[in-house]
Amino acid sequence: MRIAIVTETYPPEINGVALTVQALAQGLRGRGHAVQLIRPRQPGAGADAAADAAASEDVQVRGAAIPRYPGLRFGWPARRRLERLWRAQRPDAIYVATEGPLGHSALRAARRLGIAASTGFHTRFDDFARFYGVGWLTPLVFAWLRHFHAHSAATLVPTQELADFLRERGFGAVRLLRRAVDTQLFDPARRRDALRQSWGLTADELAVVYVGRIAPEKNLELNVRAFRTLQQQRHDARYIWIGDGPARAELARANPDFIFCGSLRGEELAAHFASCDLFLFASLSETFGNVTLEAMASGVATIAYDYGAAREHMVDGVNGRRVACGDADAFVAAAVALAGQPRERARYAAAARDAVLNLSPQSVTDHFAELLASLRSAA
Repeated sequence: MRIAIVTETYPPEINGVALTVQALAQGLRGRGHAVQLIRPRQPGAGADAAADAAASEDVQVRGAAIPRYPGLRFGWPARRRLERLWRAQRPDAIYVATEGPLGHSALRAARRLGIAASTGFHTRFDDFARFYGVGWLTPLVFAWLRHFHAHSAATLVPTQELADFLRERGFGAVRLLRRAVDTQLFDPARRRDALRQSWGLTADELAVVYVGRIAPEKNLELNVRAFRTLQQQRHDARYIWIGDGPARAELARANPDFIFCGSLRGEELAAHFASCDLFLFASLSETFGNVTLEAMASGVATIAYDYGAAREHMVDGVNGRRVACGDADAFVAAAVALAGQPRERARYAAAARDAVLNLSPQSVTDHFAELLASLRSAA
């Protein structure tokens, strides 16, 4: 098939949406499909952009930085350009991954040309509003999301929980497209003693890790509270932070003993993950949470709230700790308990690795192609 993918975030930007879309694009190409990637132009994109441009049609449009969210951009509307592009070489299917101006214009162009277009519900932007001082906008943002996805042939979501949530709130044609994790990349075998030594840790001391955007919507205060509480019994514990974002500078000033590694990818990220002992994921604003699967694949004991990836793939007390959503005291208690139970952490870590070994990226790519083909047939 010939497939056009429209996205307003893409590597070198590092976030769950960008990396998921890149994996889908690369997976489709690996299966022999022709992929046209449409995204905002990124200043200094470097090797990633060059590789994608060489491997596929890489159409870059005008974009701008997102206010108050450094490192991320949105694309300006490009309906007329997309219509010309798709009239000249018509795609069999279109996937719109983001709900910004570029994505909206792509849906309009697809509708005018009679091409089946699906959308991805990757981010709970309605939840984000309350973390940036505009909580009163939450119902308006959710109404926009519902309006946006109503113009697609299908809205693809990563969990059954989210599918049910959206259907109950008036979203039609919601389809499940599960996420995968690269278990060859994220592997306990990548643990590095030298890396731990650079953090000031011996083999028996405790490395707690955070991986993700360092931003207000990630519930960072609870992560810090949980670590400071467990640190009272594990004085040797160090908190390793992997990622970047608008809250990093303030967090670093308030916690000078935290170790900030910046944004990492590929083997470097996998080695850092596998070299840690406990992953605390207190976020309540995810649609999925890819980092949960990466922690499980890396053999790192994980504590997360009971939704998204944790609900789909973790069994509380078997391969991790799954805490009732919003119960901050229970989250802290679980962190304190696991910090002092090395055997329990090891048991959870081994079971977590086993639980995700069958989440093949190739199977997700094939399912994605089948979904797109079915929409094309129904158009």
